[in-house]
Amino acid sequence: MGGRLTSGLVSAKKTERLLNLVICLLHTRRHLSVQEIRELVPGYAQDSEEAFRRMFERDKEELRDLGIPLETGSDTAAHDDELGYRIARRDYELPPIALEPDEAAALGLAARLWQSAPLAGATGTALLKLRAAGVDAPESSGALEPRVGAGEPAFEACLAAVTDGRSLRFSYRATGRPSPEERTVDPWGVVWWHGRWYVVGHDAARDAVRVFRLSRIVGPAAAVGEPGTVKVPADTDLRALVARMAGDEPGRTATVRVRAGAAWALRREATACTPDGDGWDRLELGYSDPERFADRVTGYGADAVVTGPDEARDAVVRRLQALAVEAR
Repeated sequence: MGGRLTSGLVSAKKTERLLNLVICLLHTRRHLSVQEIRELVPGYAQDSEEAFRRMFERDKEELRDLGIPLETGSDTAAHDDELGYRIARRDYELPPIALEPDEAAALGLAARLWQSAPLAGATGTALLKLRAAGVDAPESSGALEPRVGAGEPAFEACLAAVTDGRSLRFSYRATGRPSPEERTVDPWGVVWWHGRWYVVGHDAARDAVRVFRLSRIVGPAAAVGEPGTVKVPADTDLRALVARMAGDEPGRTATVRVRAGAAWALRREATACTPDGDGWDRLELGYSDPERFADRVTGYGADAVVTGPDEARDAVVRRLQALAVEAR
């Protein structure tokens, strides 16, 4: 799931429009006419009648290709000749399913990306327009709304810069450096690899390809320059770049106390696990970079406590302090 996130402005607008169309048709209890859909769904109203009809036909086919069941019909005898559309919940919603831990993690990744992207605003706008037009719509998008927290604070800015083809400027805390350094990068993509987000691109100051972990970006990241100026080189394999430039073998060992029944991902990675009394276990975990280790541990909150060495414990404390500041 770590490919390029470079959909472009046209694709982003199309995705928003299709999302709005699904929300509109899913949360109405009656069939909506074509003109009602045009008025209610953001992305249609600004087009001419002919352009709207062509776009709507393409969108209908695309939804059907995705397996989303569009129901065609009419609710009033007076308008039998005018067909409307809706999506029946009984056909759309999935039955209860059980996920394996790795499947749940993949779903959480997708939800985090969804929540971090600007689509959340379009979702709210679509539901407001539906309610204003008298269509029975809920306060939230229900099944379409993920319940997973957003990713790194710099994620949205990095993704927006990639999508717009603009350069990216940020302060970066590199391993072994006493203080953050200003970086200007032509970003080629945002990649999820081994539990972390990375932005890949050309570092202007070093005139070389570099990989930057989003958790090490200090403060806000900002897009600079004109849209469309950053071009991704042909045949670029972003995942391979991250694997080669960010991957390294653990050379040190940390000790972590974890609550019984919690932190299963850490348990799978541990080289040793022993009972530690009072409902806790003691794990030994290999690591090579204290900051990367902190990324692995802090997500478990109070269920995981690092007891040593000092560099690993201090990195976790810094990470938790940064998260506390962001949450204010």
